[in-house]
Amino acid sequence: MSKSEFGSLILSHQSFLQQLAMKLTKSFEDSNDLMQETYFKALKNKDKFQEGTNIKGWLYTIMKNTFINAYRKKKNQNTFVDETDNKYFINMGETEKSVQTDAVVDREYMMKQINSVEKTYVETFMMYYNGYKYEEIAEILEIPLGTVKSRIFLARRKMMDKLKDYR
Repeated sequence: MSKSEFGSLILSHQSFLQQLAMKLTKSFEDSNDLMQETYFKALKNKDKFQEGTNIKGWLYTIMKNTFINAYRKKKNQNTFVDETDNKYFINMGETEKSVQTDAVVDREYMMKQINSVEKTYVETFMMYYNGYKYEEIAEILEIPLGTVKSRIFLARRKMMDKLKDYR
């Protein structure tokens, strides 16, 4: 098949490609650019097209891949990198101070609520919270492993119930 015959063949699918390009880009100018790029790639890779195969599907694949590659390229170009030396100090303002002062009040309130839970649950939970493993807690408190797990679970549940209004 000659280049002119191949050109006529791909041009016969112009309306299909135009609709597809508009669907992908949603812009008249971008769709025309995508069409032009698709025709260029199709003509450039004419030797890869096998006669008797679906030309419409082949052109669709070229257009879709061209669109995806352009989208990825555009997405990477729009990435902003802040290279300032003092990144930490940019967002540090008045809000940081209020969070620090509120944290003390929050901690006191939370500890009061936590300590109001039964001592056996809190003791087991605090050991777990401080980094002890289940087996170590069971050994230290001389209780079965299942009891340790259930106490920690129940302590969490009871603390969540006590703090539900706080959230």
